[in-house]
Amino acid sequence: MYNNTKLKVFSLSSNVALAEEIAQHIGIELGKSSVKRFSDGEIQINIEESIRGCDVFVIQSTYDPVEDHMMELLIMIDALKRASANSVNVVVPYYGYARQDRKSRAREPITAKLIADLMQTAGATRIISIDLHAPQAQGFFNIPVDPITSVPIIGSYLQAKQLEDVVVVAPDHSSVSRARQLADQLKAPIAIVDRRGAQDSASTINIVGEVQNKTAIIIDDIIDTGRRIATSTEALKNHGTTEVYACTTHPVLSGIAVNKIQESDIKELIVTNTIPLNEEKQVDKITQLTVGPVVADAIIRLYEQQSVSSLFN
Repeated sequence: MYNNTKLKVFSLSSNVALAEEIAQHIGIELGKSSVKRFSDGEIQINIEESIRGCDVFVIQSTYDPVEDHMMELLIMIDALKRASANSVNVVVPYYGYARQDRKSRAREPITAKLIADLMQTAGATRIISIDLHAPQAQGFFNIPVDPITSVPIIGSYLQAKQLEDVVVVAPDHSSVSRARQLADQLKAPIAIVDRRGAQDSASTINIVGEVQNKTAIIIDDIIDTGRRIATSTEALKNHGTTEVYACTTHPVLSGIAVNKIQESDIKELIVTNTIPLNEEKQVDKITQLTVGPVVADAIIRLYEQQSVSSLFN
């Protein structure tokens, strides 16, 4: 579709499969570049084609190892800027450090703001990210930020399952807005997991809303250790739900999270490919959906100077 134009898409090492899918959907070849390491571990990046005057989009999720992926990204941004790219558009499907967005205790850093400063200083001219942990983190940037949501993708998958007596569940009060968005798509009511006390267990959880004899769908932006989703599931089953599904945009799934999911009463965990799943995490209970087409459509709209928000109307 876009051969012989000034639109370029490059990938670093974190999510090559997603980048290839995005480029294919747009109708261009993935930009030629390489990521290598010197003998002392320093990262070396080479851009192996001219990008002078081009609008460049670079795809990189910053999950574990976060520091390696972040350094790759910063070095790539600098290389693109010095190679005279017209614009350097950074697509960060999963924005690492996003949960460190405020001071919750004395003498804590706000690392999400630091990462924003680093990307801008390196030369980024625009940020595209999917389901930022805290939407207000867009304010950390002095450049345009285009937020993309995966909720319609997850919602379409759930609609196709034709589940009955559905209730969408927010695993905490901060997730109500996301739960409401999915509930509106599924035309379902919502419920809220109300956690009280320092101990996160089913016995210290109250459910606000009617869930008895219903199919519960828990939605969160990130599942990391799996503890919160497992305790929420146990509490929902204790309150009489018939089945529990869970869905998330970013499957961090660190430590023994996959084991917790497997051992829980979750019937299915639906995730996206903002973070690729290694072989150990590719279990029957986990279904991975792709965000590739929606990211590609957003890139096309930005390149053609059209509205991105209209994608979700």
